[in-house]
Amino acid sequence: MRTVGVEEELLLVDPDSGDPKALAAAVLARAAQDDPEQDVFEKELFGQMLEFATHPQSDMAALGDEIVRCRKEAARHAGQIGCGVAALAASPLPVSPSLSVNERYQWLAERFGIPTWEQLVCGCHVHVSVESDEEGVAVLDRLRPWLPVLRAMSANSPFWQGRNTGYASYRSRVWNRWPSAGPTEPFGSAEEYHRRVADMVATGVILDEGMAYFDARLSARYPTVEVRVADVCLGAETAVLIATLVRALVETTAQEWRAGLRAPDPGVSLLRLADWQAARYGLEEDLLDPVTLRPRPAPLVLRALLEYTGDALTASGDAERAERAVGELLRTGNGAREQRGLLERTGSLRDVVTECARRTQG
Repeated sequence: MRTVGVEEELLLVDPDSGDPKALAAAVLARAAQDDPEQDVFEKELFGQMLEFATHPQSDMAALGDEIVRCRKEAARHAGQIGCGVAALAASPLPVSPSLSVNERYQWLAERFGIPTWEQLVCGCHVHVSVESDEEGVAVLDRLRPWLPVLRAMSANSPFWQGRNTGYASYRSRVWNRWPSAGPTEPFGSAEEYHRRVADMVATGVILDEGMAYFDARLSARYPTVEVRVADVCLGAETAVLIATLVRALVETTAQEWRAGLRAPDPGVSLLRLADWQAARYGLEEDLLDPVTLRPRPAPLVLRALLEYTGDALTASGDAERAERAVGELLRTGNGAREQRGLLERTGSLRDVVTECARRTQG
């Protein structure tokens, strides 16, 4: 059974006003004081962000329990200094980001200017174990067309600096301002993958391989494929669904590679359009079908994803849970729909943030 780990970035907010608070250093200090050996929480690019990483899990129920536990622990540490956490992929309220004290982050700010300062966005990265870099690259080459579907399912950033963006995942539009971000062409082999990344670093435009911000990549630290398209999800159950489907995609595409099936080769230009469509509308309008790259109703595309990964889901014991979770997601909507519904009911973006913080903290 392939193991799965999840990294989530959370927004630190004032529990009363909803304003983002640059208190990551204080939250981390409190976490270290409570547990000197804790290795779950880390700082991120800005002081208004806090990241945690789960341990590798083979059981998805256990992964879900750990995500919920980490969120509650983050809320507890933040609450001790009068702060809250919210699983929001972008701040609905205006904010002036505060750069964390870090030589790498300073380099980014000096190198890329304004786009760096606009990167106060929170994602969810899913790591799935692979047997080798060769298997990992075979997976990367084959799951590319399905990544926009995961984007649409996780979309949770409709507001930006006090405005309705019109997008379900505006975070993805901000993130893609990095020169190395987005979909990739097929690599063909692990050797070519590593050569491509080395060539990118050699240009001097990016600092190192950690800045190869592909939508999906080989992890530089772990023997995993890392899928990076998802917004941090408002509900932990959605994060578990995304992780479940990523593992099933990895297993399905790895089996195709072992069977000698060729990787599909849609052009990057078409994948960018599919990604834009997913970011713009989430699950509210058509998605581009991963096979035909033509418009198709979102529920049918999600059904196609379940069918494509069906054998892997059944083998891991996740089929029934995934079916149920997809049905619930289509019924209640992703985080973007929930945020817009909250705004419609309350008329206040501050109330949107504080309610999302309450939900994040369980």
